[in-house]
Amino acid sequence: MIIYNRFFIITVIFLLLVSCSLVNKESNVDEVVLKKYTADWKSLQQYEVPEWYKDLKFGIYFHWGPYSVPAYENEWYSMWMYKEGHPINTYHKAKYGTLDTFGYKDFIPMFKAKKFDANVWADLFVKAGAQFAGPVAEHADGFAMWDSKLTTWDAKDMGPKIDVLGVLEKAIKARGLKFITTYHRHWLYAWYPTWDKNTDASNPLYDGLYGPKVPKGTFVMADKPTSPLPDNRFNQEWLDRLTELTTKYDPDIVWFDNKMDIIHEDYRKQFLANFYNQGIAKGKDVVVTYKFQDLAVGSAVLDLERSRMSEKKDFTWLTDDSIDWNAWCNIQNPAYKSTNRLIDFLVDVVSKNGAFLLNITPTAEGEIPEEVEKRLLQIGEWLTVNGEAIYGTRPWKIFGEGPAEVIEGHLSEYKNKDNTENDIRFTTKGNIIYATVLDWPTDTIRIKSLSNNEDIIKNIELLGSNQTIIWEQNETELQIQPLKVKTSDYAFVYRIEFKK
Repeated sequence: MIIYNRFFIITVIFLLLVSCSLVNKESNVDEVVLKKYTADWKSLQQYEVPEWYKDLKFGIYFHWGPYSVPAYENEWYSMWMYKEGHPINTYHKAKYGTLDTFGYKDFIPMFKAKKFDANVWADLFVKAGAQFAGPVAEHADGFAMWDSKLTTWDAKDMGPKIDVLGVLEKAIKARGLKFITTYHRHWLYAWYPTWDKNTDASNPLYDGLYGPKVPKGTFVMADKPTSPLPDNRFNQEWLDRLTELTTKYDPDIVWFDNKMDIIHEDYRKQFLANFYNQGIAKGKDVVVTYKFQDLAVGSAVLDLERSRMSEKKDFTWLTDDSIDWNAWCNIQNPAYKSTNRLIDFLVDVVSKNGAFLLNITPTAEGEIPEEVEKRLLQIGEWLTVNGEAIYGTRPWKIFGEGPAEVIEGHLSEYKNKDNTENDIRFTTKGNIIYATVLDWPTDTIRIKSLSNNEDIIKNIELLGSNQTIIWEQNETELQIQPLKVKTSDYAFVYRIEFKK
């Protein structure tokens, strides 16, 4: 009897285990187990862009730091001021003195931001129609814009004496926007002439700002190989500061500038795994962006700089561009882009499955320049009327029609001309197609890709107008008669509803 009972018990246990195994297979239990990323590309390339990010189309960020004090030429002032013979070097020595007595560090006490108000900025971002916003956390200059325990060269300990990231995170998230922060620290390596004893950059007292001592000629542009590459100490510091930034301020999106390839890939992979797993632990999906080949394709979102795609892409992408043609920070003689240009750029990018991150240029005192604010409010007014053709949309089977051709490539936006009334861009949502005409039409609008050969149109409206639209759909094209009175100064959106 004892042997029989033992056999019976063992049999029951075996059947229960088999049953549980079958139940697990039937219920796809793997799908409910939290996904954990490991620091290897195969694992990281399993990343999927979250739907909430695909719905985001317009964001705002800003270059703001000690380089905003001289406000001269561009945000690379901190490097060019040390380059003998460069116009910024000449300007700096004439205005501030020699580089051994007045270096970049001496701009930090002048960066006081007395008029900065995070809530005022966040309110403006909302009025501009932005869905995500945030600051440059650390530029190539090595000055951290947050309250860091890893350095005293930060905005809480020096300069404005404000935890800039902290107050902006709170203000931006309180208004329902996603929080983005950008990280450029890899550019710091050899940014300053730490080898040059004629400058303050060689003084070891300031290596917390200026970075490690490197041989002359180490700094090169991003399209050339760097030699020698950063050592493990610099790599680890890059990761540690980034980890502090992301764990303390919990951004939804982390944006990287290019040249990140000089950081050993083990550190890059480790950050991605850490950040993605951090998101999982908090029950949220997060996003990372990169340029060029700095991260493996599929492991994050590709970002372009001052450029855009010429055709629609089947993957989600981002582009960042500045409101100023010549600089990313506030300068004395800005050349702001027109609101019309910015809106057309947004529409074109969204039609090709992209999103637009617009850089703005606060002053050292912490104010948004009047002309910048004016453009943001005009964009916001346009989005209030036409936002349904932008927010939450997806690209159609083609991005648009018209003669405009986009020249691709890094920093290529200077080469692209303004759009005209003959350029039309499409987005879609459900059974609605939005046809955005990029200037006021003066003659019949003809859209060949919307003939009646496939889908039959039920109704057409012009967003922002209650007037009846006269239209005709035939076997070769859709014809829309424009209204006699112009309804806006910018792009015009026709909401086209189909019978299906």
